[in-house]
This record gives sequence, C-alpha cells and structure tokens, in this order.
Amino acid sequence: MPTRDPARHVRLLVPDLGPLQAPLAVSLWLLPPGARVSAGDRVVELVAGGATIDLQAPVSGRLVVHLVDEDEPVAPGTVMAEFEADP
Repeated sequence: MPTRDPARHVRLLVPDLGPLQAPLAVSLWLLPPGARVSAGDRVVELVAGGATIDLQAPVSGRLVVHLVDEDEPVAPGTVMAEFEADP
C-alpha cells in the first residue's frame, strides 16, 4: 500500500474578502473527489450576497476530498478541500 506523503497534500482555504465580507456559503462543487486537476482549474463556487466567487485548484494533481457540503456556510480561513499535488 502506498504511503501518504504530507508534503504533497495542499489545502484549499476560503479567502478573506476584506471589507466586502458578506456571509459566504458553498454554492456548487464543480469537480468530485478523485478528479484530476490542473492548477487554476475552477473547483468550487461560493456565494456572498448576490456575488458568485470561483475558487481554483492551487496545484496540479488530484482533488482528494471535499470538507464542506454544498449550501453550508463558511468563514474566511475554513479548509474547503484537500488536494494531492503531482510529484
């Protein structure tokens, strides 16, 4: 069985929107766990007031897990997902 290399695991965090901060919620996951991604691929949509904010994959590799469900409220700094970066 392969061992987990923590150096290759990268977390996706909810950004701090500064003064525009409004209640945030996950609107839609665009990719399922296990999906291959390239850095910059759209992964999840957040809604804040009437605005939609796309979060992108921080690395190329694989989306391992969603840590927040759709329609769930989130705060800045919340870990949304975990990725395994390509070696």
